[in-house]
Amino acid sequence: MSDQRVLFFGDSLVAGVGDRAGTGWAGSVVAASFASGLPLTGYNLGVRGETSKQIASRWRAEAIPRLMPEADCRVVFAFGANDTTLEDNGVRVDADCSCDALTTVLDEAGVIGLPSFVVGPAPVDDPDQNHRIRELSVFFAAACAPRQVPFVGVVEPLLASPVWMAEVAAGDGAHPGTGGYEALAKLILDHGWVDWLRAPSE
Repeated sequence: MSDQRVLFFGDSLVAGVGDRAGTGWAGSVVAASFASGLPLTGYNLGVRGETSKQIASRWRAEAIPRLMPEADCRVVFAFGANDTTLEDNGVRVDADCSCDALTTVLDEAGVIGLPSFVVGPAPVDDPDQNHRIRELSVFFAAACAPRQVPFVGVVEPLLASPVWMAEVAAGDGAHPGTGGYEALAKLILDHGWVDWLRAPSE
């Protein structure tokens, strides 16, 4: 199908905050898709600071105008780190509610016939928060498995990535630079991105 569209929903990492090249990981995987013979239209719908609940509440209304019946439309969800940020009364969103938000968006996408792809939350420059991010990533993987939705767990490989961790530490503690985003994009590409795009949408 010549008209393939991928909608990227998430937080500041989807938006590419901190990448001076202005590409972010979403832009990099779109470019790699073109290089693999898969020209697609990528819609970056990342909003800085948003939690899973906020993304779940807006995604469908923003997706509908970008869908066409004759197009092969797909959706990527990438969120969770903001949920684990501490506020006065605890984390912004507890793990159960985060998982509920993820299952909600996946099930809603399934109802309207959109294949989904999930990228897990990425680490920050805070060991305590990274422990919470690790746990949430495990929960997200468990939510995706029975729905046969591809899930890329990125927290462990990025914790082991000198580029990611150095750039996050040198920045604001949450966002990498261009090299970190390239490392994240490579993880996604290496975990079946092109195969997912080529798989039948129904």
